[in-house]
Amino acid sequence: MPSAESAGACVECPTVPEEPAVTSSPRFAAALALLLLVLPLGAGCGTKAKKKGGALTIAQRLERAEKESTPDKQAVALVKVARAQLASGDKSGARDTANRAFDRLKADGDAAIFAPRIVDVAAALGEVGDKKKAREAAALAGSRATTIEDPVRRAQSLAGAGGVAGDRDAGGDAALARDLLGQATMAADAAEDRFRAEALAAVALGYTRAGIADAAADMVGRLEESARGVGEPRAKAEALAAAADVRARSGQKDEAGKLVEEAAVAAKSVERAESRAYALLAVANAAVAAGDTKTALALLGEADKAADKVGDEQQRKVVVDKVRTRLAEVEKRQ
Repeated sequence: MPSAESAGACVECPTVPEEPAVTSSPRFAAALALLLLVLPLGAGCGTKAKKKGGALTIAQRLERAEKESTPDKQAVALVKVARAQLASGDKSGARDTANRAFDRLKADGDAAIFAPRIVDVAAALGEVGDKKKAREAAALAGSRATTIEDPVRRAQSLAGAGGVAGDRDAGGDAALARDLLGQATMAADAAEDRFRAEALAAVALGYTRAGIADAAADMVGRLEESARGVGEPRAKAEALAAAADVRARSGQKDEAGKLVEEAAVAAKSVERAESRAYALLAVANAAVAAGDTKTALALLGEADKAADKVGDEQQRKVVVDKVRTRLAEVEKRQ
């Protein structure tokens, strides 16, 4: 692989911003938050990427990505650079970088880590127009995912792979999508009752992205039934929030709004301050997806109050940071 120093003469290029850091969120929110941009190193452009404390050229960002400690971390960094390239109009460079990210994940590795990373790369390959490689990556992600022991994580990775495989703008392979999503459904069915809604949400989103409307509708119905059957308040709130998110992503905003209302009731009934804050945060995110910024802000305000009551100082700082970061993001939407 050529080094940054061997890149050659620099040409004038557009500024490419760094991607913002992704705010951490509880497991449920993170699960739904699933899918995925630099000049090729050989171009040798000195394009600047704005970031705190200085600026990096695209070549420097690529070099830094290659120096990440593990292949999966290298792939994550390379996908970010590929998406930045695409945003700057360099589709050819983005395609090359996305393929390099894929190469990092072809060797054996922990399926629970590698499978979702490969799904991200498959999505990026679709974005840069490499449908053949997107299908290949989706198939590999699905193959790796079958070895994940936890049924929820197995369902999430299989569903993510199926969604990319079936997306006309990515893999465009309906048969592969149905196969992967069928396996995802079986994995979701094997999940514990408390976590089944989380798995079903991933499958419903996978069918929705793949454009398989009949299965998506059926899965959303199962998801809502499962969510309403959850007894523990936080789990119920997050499950209903997941159902609302799926409805919102499917364009059914009214139905999503009703589910947000249900989820909010459950979240507000959670007694433990930290759990209540996370439940309210999940419901607020669903409200944002449903287009109801006012409700989202109100819920985030309540989440902030709950977060402030967390007894453990370290845990309080973590949840307060998450809630206030999201609050700032939503306030900008007004």
